[in-house]
Amino acid sequence: MSELVPGGNLPLPGGAVTVRVAGPFDLSALITDDGGKVRDDGDFVFYNQPSAPGARLGGDTLTVDPPALRPGATRVTVAVSPADPGTPLGALPAPVLQVASGGRPLARFSPPRPGRETVLLLAEIYRRGDGWKVRALGQGYADGLAGLARDFGVDVEDDGAAPAGAAPGAVAPAGATVPPGAVAPPGAVGPRGATVPPGSGIPRGTAAPPGTPNPPGGVPVPGAVAPPARPAVPPARTVPPPRPAVPPRPLAPPPPVSPPPAGDGLDGFLDLVNSARAAAGSPPVTHDARLAAAAREHAGMMSRGGRLGVEGVDGISVHQRVTAAGYAYLAVGEHLVSGPLTVAAFVDHCLRHDAARRTVCDPAFTHAALAGAGGGGFGDTYWTALWAGPLTPDGLDRTAGEVVDLTNRERARAGLPPLSRDPLLTAAAQAHSADMVARDFYSHTAPDGSRPWDRAAAAGSARRTIGENIACGQRSAAEVVRGWMNSPGHRANILKPGFTHLGVGFAGGGRAGTYWTQLFGA
Repeated sequence: MSELVPGGNLPLPGGAVTVRVAGPFDLSALITDDGGKVRDDGDFVFYNQPSAPGARLGGDTLTVDPPALRPGATRVTVAVSPADPGTPLGALPAPVLQVASGGRPLARFSPPRPGRETVLLLAEIYRRGDGWKVRALGQGYADGLAGLARDFGVDVEDDGAAPAGAAPGAVAPAGATVPPGAVAPPGAVGPRGATVPPGSGIPRGTAAPPGTPNPPGGVPVPGAVAPPARPAVPPARTVPPPRPAVPPRPLAPPPPVSPPPAGDGLDGFLDLVNSARAAAGSPPVTHDARLAAAAREHAGMMSRGGRLGVEGVDGISVHQRVTAAGYAYLAVGEHLVSGPLTVAAFVDHCLRHDAARRTVCDPAFTHAALAGAGGGGFGDTYWTALWAGPLTPDGLDRTAGEVVDLTNRERARAGLPPLSRDPLLTAAAQAHSADMVARDFYSHTAPDGSRPWDRAAAAGSARRTIGENIACGQRSAAEVVRGWMNSPGHRANILKPGFTHLGVGFAGGGRAGTYWTQLFGA
């Protein structure tokens, strides 16, 4: 194993590599081209957005598969920040980066001990000719993730700066909202420029001033609060009159139960799975033809590209395939595996790993399907197993209620009164979550330019102060609220004394699988 020094580099073998930093840290990665600039929010991998094409974050380990990166990507920069917001890196054990391939250690890098820096660039995985290398860095930022963001092409306003077009007295520090009575002048137009909203392209615990528009290629800030001043969305233009971004899609009835199609060679899958579920005290799952169609399509795409991935070589994620097949879900899980030659070997593989076994036995799932592609002497077999629970009105209401209850528990701990569920804010929040899935974006600003206060007004709400948190990828109410509470900007919304009401939206599908919205009002 090589010991790297700052500036030192090492050629990488073909295939995926893992980068691990153990300890009280958050890892994040920025995917860029030769110019060193991010293309959009999908180029960030971090706590609340743990995957992108060719990169996936799991705990303290980042897995990078260079050939699977998005087109044009030539570099993945790995950064580390304290898991506890506000703690300087110098107060923690020195971060040590370990690089491995196929379980074999390749390199180790111990940077000079940081001082007051709050973010440290540890390494970059970059393309050189036809191959890839890893280079040790060790560059720190005392001004936190905002400084890091600026260097990667994102403009971040100073806290307290009012966005252009805001009414007098409106300010936009991280997590702030316009005070009651502040209104945007009709037709207000804001400048071009992106902010780094908490919860999007930045790891847990970071906030930047929300409320500014996002330029082409900029980084939208999921989770940040947008003050009700109405900046324009590039190209600079006046925000259209308030209207719903996309009306909430009608809930599909629970998918029908159907037997596995003959000839798939998957006999015994449900028997093996339901035996394990029974041992764990979970009810059995049944086969669903729509999940099976999505699984077959995704397994085929992985086989065609010769690699595992949440997105196939056609750029479509496995979650998008599920909803395109007609299955609207409230709970979803997936196993993407290559290697096992039989169904029994695949199930055994899943049951031998704790995280995968928890998915197999999760009582939230009522339907399942499995498909394999490839193999037969022509290469690896690529398996896609899908697990899901259908979206129903009662289930959606229950999940939204869980988010409200967990939010109010956090407020109670802070000595604050609870928020009341508001049906109009709920309608606006649900419309925004559904819109992010339907139009494949992740931002407080919809493609038509509408912002949180526009959506609230379009739903009929007359509340004068509006704040919004969004998140994607979390699989439960507990997980999403925990993520928001671990980010200062999101936490500020949840714990804002002036808020009195809350609406919650959830939609399954899209690239990330799940999209959540909290819309606060007073």
